[in-house]
Amino acid sequence: MGIFNIFSKRNKENQQAIFKHDELPHTLRVQIIHILRDAIGKYAKGAYYQNEASNETWDFIHKVLCKEYGVFSLSTKGHNSRDYCFNFLLDEDSVERVLDIIEISFRVIDIVVRDDHRNWVNKEIIQSPEDAIEELNKRFQEHGLGYQYINQNIVRVDSEYIYHEAVEPAVNLLFGEGFEGASEEFMKAHQHFKKGNDKESVTEALKAFESTMKTIFIKKGWNLPSKQTASPLISGLFEKELIPSNLQTQLNSLKTTLEGLATIRNQNTGHGQGEKSVKIPRYLVAYALHLCATNIVFLIEAYKEKMK
Repeated sequence: MGIFNIFSKRNKENQQAIFKHDELPHTLRVQIIHILRDAIGKYAKGAYYQNEASNETWDFIHKVLCKEYGVFSLSTKGHNSRDYCFNFLLDEDSVERVLDIIEISFRVIDIVVRDDHRNWVNKEIIQSPEDAIEELNKRFQEHGLGYQYINQNIVRVDSEYIYHEAVEPAVNLLFGEGFEGASEEFMKAHQHFKKGNDKESVTEALKAFESTMKTIFIKKGWNLPSKQTASPLISGLFEKELIPSNLQTQLNSLKTTLEGLATIRNQNTGHGQGEKSVKIPRYLVAYALHLCATNIVFLIEAYKEKMK
């Protein structure tokens, strides 16, 4: 059916200057249930019908979260796994836990349902994984919420421009260019950020940045520097002219910017913090993630250009 851009939505969007992260409105939860129902399929009763339904899929989602939370059921309301999942999604107060079930459910849609396309009709699946994921992300944006589903993870978004221009391209490049280690670390950084683990988030961001550079060295067959941390790796890439030598003068500031990511980490998370706990401002953590994403996009694009 698609999404209609009615006046009340447009007016609300115009009033929203920044993304929200601390609430998931009831309307959005209901809309997500509609997507899940259409993209995962029915839950049937009776042994005769179960083979033609998505019972196993719903049971899996429910069991995974029950096991993680140490409970026997996600809800006391309902008669089957799909009911429990839907009621949990509607009633749960914790934003993080609601995002948990959204992430697990859409990961199942993205992987399991996509692979089972021959049985969509029998299971009454009427929305493709691509369309379901696209609608989820548009619903997040529609409600002014700073979350997106990308490459099997819910990631936190603080700036729509930076997300589309840096974070999303970085994830796609890492995922598609054989930078698996850096990709895993970059997603961990976003997972930590989403959960408020700021120190761990910055540390994983630096790891992703360093792993991207190490991978470029390995893929190009270059000898890695003896010390494989940010500064010598950056210097090595300049020496190897990953960036053309005639641009190095103009791009001297780039090296300082790239090293800035390591400086954030070293000053705030890399050493003992003394008697008082060190609290990194959220805006600084977001800056580190965005800087990491921008640098990764730049480096991989430069590497791809060199491979031509």
